[in-house]
Amino acid sequence: MIDVTAALLVSEDRLFIAQRPTGDVLEHKWEFPGGKIERGETAQEALTREMEEEFGIQVHVNNYFDQNIHKYPYGTIKLIAYWAHILEGEPQLRVHQDGRWVTTEELKNYDFAPADIPFVEKLLHEARTIKESVEKINENNNY
Repeated sequence: MIDVTAALLVSEDRLFIAQRPTGDVLEHKWEFPGGKIERGETAQEALTREMEEEFGIQVHVNNYFDQNIHKYPYGTIKLIAYWAHILEGEPQLRVHQDGRWVTTEELKNYDFAPADIPFVEKLLHEARTIKESVEKINENNNY
C-alpha cells in the first residue's frame, strides 16, 4: 500500500484543487493537492514538502480531516487528508495543468480522482462552508 497525503488548502471561503496533467495516470482528474509520503516522513511533513515542490508555497498543516483506502489498477493507496493554509506564496502550477479556488458547493462540478471523491462527498454531506470549517479549526488551535 502506498501512503499518500492531501491538503484541503483553504483561503477564506475557498478550497484549492488541482487538475492532473495530460499523460498522467489519472490525466485531467481533479484532486486535493499532495503526494506520496516518503520513508521517515510524517504525513504532515510530506504535505509541507509536496506543497513546496509542486506549487512553490509554504503551508501550515492544520487538523486531520479524513482518510480512505482506494484500489487503483496500479496499486492501493491510503490517502490521508489535512486542513492546511498558505503561509507564504501563491500556488504555481509546476506539475498540474490547472488549479482553481472553489467553494464547497462548486466541488460537485469537477471530475475528481476516485481516491478524492470520499472527501468531496464528506464536505458536501456536512454542508459546512469552508469558512465555517476554518473558523472551527482556528478555535480549536487557538489562533
